[in-house]
Amino acid sequence: MTYEELIERLDPNVYQSLKQSIELGKWPDGRKLTPQQREISLEAVIYYENLHNIPEQERVGYLDRGIKAGTACDPSVRRNQPGENNADPNQFVEVKS
Repeated sequence: MTYEELIERLDPNVYQSLKQSIELGKWPDGRKLTPQQREISLEAVIYYENLHNIPEQERVGYLDRGIKAGTACDPSVRRNQPGENNADPNQFVEVKS
């Protein structure tokens, strides 16, 4: 069985258990995840979410930016680097006196 086949057949309860273990940093029985276990589990969860088209807001690591989405407070918004002039002319309003 390949890795892809394993993830395709992964029981949703096992996926939820892996996801919770990553979030808490420990297995359901209380044992702490090692860095290697956390990495492997995270890869499996991300692969599962992509393969099964889990909605973005339900995926591991999702951050709801709420009302700050698309504003200067949103780190996904690209800011101009010093020396660049990538201003969007539509973001400015002409003020007439």
